[in-house]
Amino acid sequence: MRRIIIAAAIVCAAGFTATAALAASAHFKKGGEPVCTISGSSTSKSTTCTATLSGLGNGDLNITTTVSGFAVYQCQNGGGNIAPGQNRVLVGPVTAPTTIPSGSIKNGTVTFTTNPAVLTASSTVSGSQAGCPNANWTGVNPTLTVTSIQLSIAQGGATLFNCSASNSSGLSSPVRLTC
Repeated sequence: MRRIIIAAAIVCAAGFTATAALAASAHFKKGGEPVCTISGSSTSKSTTCTATLSGLGNGDLNITTTVSGFAVYQCQNGGGNIAPGQNRVLVGPVTAPTTIPSGSIKNGTVTFTTNPAVLTASSTVSGSQAGCPNANWTGVNPTLTVTSIQLSIAQGGATLFNCSASNSSGLSSPVRLTC
């Protein structure tokens, strides 16, 4: 009889553990998939992402936003003459972490907006980087384009989602990520 009671207690404990584990099955709420906004100037772009998650467990939510892009420069010679450059100069990647404290997660659900990931182009580059006619030219007046956004969402040391969007010609805001 004692063995049956112990066995029943073990089965019940396992059942409660399984229920707790199933409760932590993270997913995006309908309409809550990650969407990112790109804003800024021709030399600096700020990217923030928003999403709504449900099915979260206990613990802080750690989100990492990584952004990359390129800048195209005009070429300026020593006399101040301007000509278009030809090369894309890679910029980034830059990474911005965001932590959502466990206390902000209510009933396993949270809506978040990430800290901005700011991609900035150098104000000048060498003439060879910009594709200028010769080394006497300098790349100036950059026009920055965001080409890649990656969003990593983790809780309790386990990665829940890796989401991304990329376009070698450039991303236009708003950007819907694929997870």
